[in-house]
Amino acid sequence: MRVRTVLNDLVPGALGVTDSHDHLFFRSAALPAEQVMDDGEAATAEVRAFADAGGQAIVQWTPHGLNRRADLLPGISTRTGVAIVAATGLHRREHYPDGYVDKVQDQLTELFVQELTTGIGDTQVRAGLIKVAGGFHVLDDHAAHVIRAAAEAHHATNAPIAVHHELGSAADAVLDLLVDTLDVHPAAVILGHLNRFPDHRVHLELARRGAWLAFDGPSRANSATDPRLMDCLGALIDAGYADRLLLGGDTTTARARAATGEGPGMPYLLTHLRPRITQYFGADVAEAAFRSNPARAFATDWRA
Repeated sequence: MRVRTVLNDLVPGALGVTDSHDHLFFRSAALPAEQVMDDGEAATAEVRAFADAGGQAIVQWTPHGLNRRADLLPGISTRTGVAIVAATGLHRREHYPDGYVDKVQDQLTELFVQELTTGIGDTQVRAGLIKVAGGFHVLDDHAAHVIRAAAEAHHATNAPIAVHHELGSAADAVLDLLVDTLDVHPAAVILGHLNRFPDHRVHLELARRGAWLAFDGPSRANSATDPRLMDCLGALIDAGYADRLLLGGDTTTARARAATGEGPGMPYLLTHLRPRITQYFGADVAEAAFRSNPARAFATDWRA
């Protein structure tokens, strides 16, 4: 079992304290130009701030076509000593310029496999996970098409599949398709943004199905659910699912960086969130959420 980073494949235990969902670089057609994350020096400063807080690994969920800057990731990892996992995959259609998705939608499986096994673009940087997106409460045709391609790429490589859930919804529909129909093992599926739909009953149902549960934030765009985070985590922990929890910062705008913006940014996970989790639920739960769970969630027996 290995975790595929932008420098090499690591044994899971070497991953260390992990931000399980974040972005060093991100561009979207839905994002104002001044908030695009494309500054290598700013990204490096953010990673250094995360490292200074005790961070050792970052999983970047930025997928194909949204400015991953794979060319810069190895240098940032080398200079900061922080392992970085890159993503392939495709986001919701509205994040891309008009016509972009139509150009690639018939070659998605081949594209994902290539980026997982050979390299992203002209680089030799290989992705370590497949990022896809569901729809709002239901799966539209685009989401279903991309998820089917992700499942095919998963079966070819064993790469984990990380899912953006629009406002935290439709995670059940994603599992219905990925697990029940497309035969992806639930332990290979990471359900993101569950903090944006803070319904304990829904979270418990998802946990029973065996997927990883990612609570990513606080984010400026989704701060309304922040006060519910500890209650959501507590319900899952009380039910025995501390070993399924992942936590990430999901920094998606230049303004949200801590080192060069207004924050809270990546360091917040370790300077503020981890101490609260330790205080409320114990050091073992914090260790699981930030270290042992990511090591298992992002590790696989790579087929290529």
